[in-house]
Amino acid sequence: MIAFVVAAACLLLAMVGVLRDRRRFGNAVYLGLAVTFLGIGLLSGIDDAPPGLAETAMVLLVLVLGLGPAVLAGLLCANGVKMLRKEGRSPANLLALLAGLAIFGVMGLTAATAATGSPVLGLITGTSLLLLGYVSFLFVCFVGYAFLYGRLRLRRDADYVVVLGSGLIEGHRVPPLLASRLDRGREVWEALAARNGYAPVLITSGGQGPDETVPESHAMADYLIDGGFPAAAVVREDRSRTTEENMLYSRELMERDRPDSACVIVTNNFHAFRAALTARRAGIDGQVVGSPTAAYFWPSATLREFAAVFLQYKVVNLGICLTLVLLGVLAWVVR
Repeated sequence: MIAFVVAAACLLLAMVGVLRDRRRFGNAVYLGLAVTFLGIGLLSGIDDAPPGLAETAMVLLVLVLGLGPAVLAGLLCANGVKMLRKEGRSPANLLALLAGLAIFGVMGLTAATAATGSPVLGLITGTSLLLLGYVSFLFVCFVGYAFLYGRLRLRRDADYVVVLGSGLIEGHRVPPLLASRLDRGREVWEALAARNGYAPVLITSGGQGPDETVPESHAMADYLIDGGFPAAAVVREDRSRTTEENMLYSRELMERDRPDSACVIVTNNFHAFRAALTARRAGIDGQVVGSPTAAYFWPSATLREFAAVFLQYKVVNLGICLTLVLLGVLAWVVR
């Protein structure tokens, strides 16, 4: 009964948070806690379930807990290898492979502890499982809420559409990843123009990187205009180098011409929720929508986005991780 009460309280906090601002990571955590405590409540009452249902539920639970991590780790490793082959070696492209190997490592450590009965291995395994459990919980919250956020109805009151840059090919050409953002931005622009009866302004946002011959925003604008988009509706923001700067410099342009205006920000679907968190921090009244991404690219990209969000709240997250490690050390001292 207590678990259901806690689940209801967390769900209420999530709903209040969504009403106040949908772009809060706290909403994802409260929603995750609500689902977790709901599951605990259902499991605690499994003995009262009809005959056969309890046994089926327990078998499914054992299969998920037993085979789930191994299957997930295998899929992550396979995706990591594919990323390295298709996208080249870089820290970001290694994330899926490293995550899969980490899960296999914890599984191996757990098996070694069970086989040897070593207290030291037991302490290390317990601490590792706590850390993995905490990070995994946050990751599931992130992915689940990002999925829900990406399905929000397009707002009607936007005066601007901001398309975020992502790098150019050969220093001047728009790659497929960025082209998908621009195509989605054009769709949003056309939808807003049809609904409101007037055309919003489309901002292409992206500066010039060290290996680029033109600013990203200029190549992005040229891509749109070459495709028949009206040149008078495009404004170029060509100073930004990061997502944070995309938001800040685009906000300057919007505030200069139409103070207190709202916008729709366009990026790829894996980047949408973090972009929404960044827009909120920058003080932008904006909804973020995503464009399609190649399936093989999504796992590594999502892990990269989660890592960035995790470090945005590094004081809290690293503090909790350090506390879990200290609890493990304390357990060793007092055993």
